[in-house]
Amino acid sequence: MKTKLFLASLVILVPLDILAQERQWSLRECCDYAVEHNIGIKQQQNQCRQQELQLSTSKNSRLPDLSASVNQNFSFGRGLTMDNTYTNTNTSNTSLSLGTSVPLFTGFQIPNQIKLDQLNIDAATADLEKAKDDIRMEVAKAYVQILYDMELADVAHRQIAIDSAQVARLQAFVNNGKASEAELSQQKATLANSKLTATQADNNKRLAILTLTQLLELPTPDGFSIVRPSLDELDKLVSIDRLVTPDQIYAEALGIKPEIVSQQLKLKGTAYSIKIAQAANYPTLSFSAGMGTNYYTTSGFKADKFGKQLENNFSQYIGLNLSVPIFNRFSTRNNIRNARIQQENQQLQLDNTKKSLYKEIQQVYYNAQNAVSKTQSSAEAVQSSKDAFELMQAKYENGKANITEFNEAKNNYLKSESDFVQARYENLYQHALLEFYRGKELNF
Repeated sequence: MKTKLFLASLVILVPLDILAQERQWSLRECCDYAVEHNIGIKQQQNQCRQQELQLSTSKNSRLPDLSASVNQNFSFGRGLTMDNTYTNTNTSNTSLSLGTSVPLFTGFQIPNQIKLDQLNIDAATADLEKAKDDIRMEVAKAYVQILYDMELADVAHRQIAIDSAQVARLQAFVNNGKASEAELSQQKATLANSKLTATQADNNKRLAILTLTQLLELPTPDGFSIVRPSLDELDKLVSIDRLVTPDQIYAEALGIKPEIVSQQLKLKGTAYSIKIAQAANYPTLSFSAGMGTNYYTTSGFKADKFGKQLENNFSQYIGLNLSVPIFNRFSTRNNIRNARIQQENQQLQLDNTKKSLYKEIQQVYYNAQNAVSKTQSSAEAVQSSKDAFELMQAKYENGKANITEFNEAKNNYLKSESDFVQARYENLYQHALLEFYRGKELNF
């Protein structure tokens, strides 16, 4: 019973991050985790919240304001009295007031500002989605790099197995006098180089894992591993006929990619910015109301009591204030022109974003084409080099080929395997990107 309690306490004390890293992570899980914990995305979320507060401020500008004031003034020295003579007197004045005002007409500035702020929220939300897409693409790239380095490490360790078997075989031949020490030393040197290559491959794999865990904001890469796609999933991508043309992908991307949506919303917002600037040409009308009272004393004169004066001096007022702009040093005219220039710049920014998107799609499409072709040709190269290696291995074991010829055939075979691995995962990554531009999740 004590043992069970002890083990249970150990499980409780293990950090959740460590437990999470013991499982294998799929690409989708990595993307979701990165989106949730990335600092840049959290900052973009705060920008969305700031835009929401700005919208709330604009909507509340229609409400009446309310302010209260209390003033206390003291005067010393000569002053004009009620009988139109000057004398040295000391006076004090206490005033209380409460007032409010309501904007009735502002040249449509308030409703246009509200519409602009709503568009700014939508644009900020689209920018947030763009930031999420960017981190997903970074995670996918790092994920594929791990897969690639894992395969290279496997190839390097297979090379060690082949070289180790040859060293053992040559050692037996040396013991029986059928091979020379020079041949054995040469094969041992080849084995040492293979071990060095494997060590470098393992280190590259660890660095690739570190890169991904840092993107995920994980505290340590220890215990982290990813899911390898099956060979069937990789092989089904080896077809150029499956690729959708760049124009088709671009047509789909225009309506869904957040960077395009954001720029379109910002362009729409510039029309309201112009209207807001034009609002300064209109008269403004506001309603105001208030009430107040005061208490006044003069040295040498009898004054009513504080409460009596406040009651007697109490007053109320209501009013309408109409302000008509006549000339403001061309400030309004220049503000309108500046808003129109901003609209032109935003249109150019939208056009540039569309062109950049099309270029990205084109590049990914042709990379995918090249990856398909490279995968097909490298698969054929693997089979050819494998057949050549097996033939050379048989010759070498029968004494019809020397060790140099054997190692050359082996190295060609392992290199073709490495090239095939690289092409296969490049093909996987480029196909995933093409689907991503069409609005699908990054996953394989």
